[in-house]
Formats: sequence, structure tokens, C-alpha cells
Amino acid sequence: MAMGLLIRLVTGAVALWIATLLVDGIRVTAESVPGKIGTLVLVAAAFGLINAVLRPIIKTVGCGFYVLTLGLVALAVNGLLFLLTSWIAGQFDVPFHVDDFWPDAVLGALIVGVVGWLLNLFVPDGKDD
Repeated sequence: MAMGLLIRLVTGAVALWIATLLVDGIRVTAESVPGKIGTLVLVAAAFGLINAVLRPIIKTVGCGFYVLTLGLVALAVNGLLFLLTSWIAGQFDVPFHVDDFWPDAVLGALIVGVVGWLLNLFVPDGKDD
């Protein structure tokens, strides 16, 4: 179980790193490579925790909007959760920043989601045993 959590954390950090490479408005401003890696892992953990806690609540409360927009509101929700992660990182002086909601947060959350999903297809997380 701990190995699966570690694998998910690493794949999340890699997905986040790819988002920082592809979206100019998402930055990790740590000076050293170990500092950048630590920041990516910390932000991946925070983003995962925020998603685990808030997403079910938002889906339950906003169920009608999900149905009405055929799920497209999920892009906005993911972008807002990504922006919230950036704000929380700023409160704790973590060198991670997302500039704007559109396109940075929405596109970044979309990239993190797609890359994370692709990585999880190819990297076993221990749940298949």
C-alpha cells in the first residue's frame, strides 16, 4: 500500500513537471535541482490531497452543473483546484506559482490529469496484484 502511494506521488510530480515545461504561467522557482524536485513532490502531494478532499464535495454539490454541461464544468473545477493549490503553496512559501485561471490553471490541471493517467497506465501502482 505504501509503495502504491509512493508511485502515485512520483507520477503526480512527473505530470506536474511536464505541465511546468508546457505552460509558461506555471513555475517552480526553486534555485537548485533538489529544491525543484522537492517542490514538485510537495505540490503533487498537496494537489492530490486537495483533490481527494474537495472534489467529491464539489461533485455532489454541483451535480446538476456536471450534467447540464456534459462534464465540461470539470475543467473549470480542476483549474480552480489547481489555482487553490498554488495559493496554498504561496501561503507556505513553497516556490510554486500558477499565474492565472485561464489558460494557465485550466491547461495545467488538464495536462497533469492526462499525463498522470497515461503514466498510471504504464506504471503499476500495486493495486492490480
